[in-house]
Amino acid sequence: MYNQILHTPEGVRDIYNGECRRKKYIQESLCRVLQSYGYEDIQTPTFEFFDVFSREVGTVPSRELYKFFDREGHTLVLRPDITPSIARAVAKYFTEEDMPVRLCYMANTFINHSDFQGRLKETTQIGAELIGDGSVEADAEMIAMVIESLLSVGLEEFQVSVGHVGFFKSLLKESHLDEEMELELREYISNKNIFGVRELLDPLPVAAALKESFAELPNLFGSAEVLERAERCAVTEDAKHAVERLKRIWDLVSCYGFEKYLTFDLGAVSKYKYYTGIIFQAYTYGTGEPVAKGGRYDTLMDHFGKPAPATGFAFVVDRLMSALSRQKIEVDVQIPRALIIYRASQAEKAIAKARELRGEGIAAELVQERIGRDYVSYAKKNGIQDIIFIEG
Repeated sequence: MYNQILHTPEGVRDIYNGECRRKKYIQESLCRVLQSYGYEDIQTPTFEFFDVFSREVGTVPSRELYKFFDREGHTLVLRPDITPSIARAVAKYFTEEDMPVRLCYMANTFINHSDFQGRLKETTQIGAELIGDGSVEADAEMIAMVIESLLSVGLEEFQVSVGHVGFFKSLLKESHLDEEMELELREYISNKNIFGVRELLDPLPVAAALKESFAELPNLFGSAEVLERAERCAVTEDAKHAVERLKRIWDLVSCYGFEKYLTFDLGAVSKYKYYTGIIFQAYTYGTGEPVAKGGRYDTLMDHFGKPAPATGFAFVVDRLMSALSRQKIEVDVQIPRALIIYRASQAEKAIAKARELRGEGIAAELVQERIGRDYVSYAKKNGIQDIIFIEG
């Protein structure tokens, strides 16, 4: 019989030693910022009833959910997204609350990806939800928290790209496209494929002004000046309101002093169908996917029996760590550490010394002396600054 090395399943991994310390530091830094804005921690279950993440809610496709059954035969799923869980909890526990509810969380999500090689299936998310406030000021607060949080972990070069699903949806409503055409059009716009948009719409009985607006969407991204062009493409009232809201967000984020991190993208689309207003994503170097994403979801609470406007976002911590590493941004997680080497006969002295150091805020590690051990290499590898030998 031989010893078998056990590996983790595809899409998950172990995190340990220095990387685990860095992750914990980043998580704590992000959470401190959210709490400084008045957000209270909440924990929801790792798995929920299937209905919480069903197609009607508009989360990830059913085929990408980890599903199983309880003893009564109910279908359960590992959460792929935290927001529906928060919405369910608020509907249950905050029914009498007439003030906006501010909640923040840190939890792992699980998505059974099949189309992205190497993409993690378990990721850590940290996020915030503001429920019961439909104002543009609430949207700006979300964006400001994202920016301040990224700055708090040492990131300097990043952009938060803001769009509004109401702009695109209002044009779709006027165009009367069928579902298949709509999906194809979404794909072209998401990929910034102007030629694909024109080729799709040219033979269709859609108003010329609408065709031009759709064709311009892939180009409607950039700094605040792009909102002026977007205004000219806003051929419906809802589209005009969407642009006005984005303009106001620019003004409010400027009040926070964060306008240099803000860009706009009217062609942004999200796979989460529950978004109803602004949507935003934070991008930086070192990862091809956003390190944070969020938006307004004013109808999601309806599904859980407590209609209320809401807005929120989530950081994908694993992507953020990857970006920091590739940008060579050092995360200072070192605390003073000492290695205490002792003989068995000197255990009492060693323990007393360790307690003394710990009382001074120094992490003290006790190791019984053994011939042949390389304490210097061990200390260097583990970031230990001081080696103490207990003498007889």
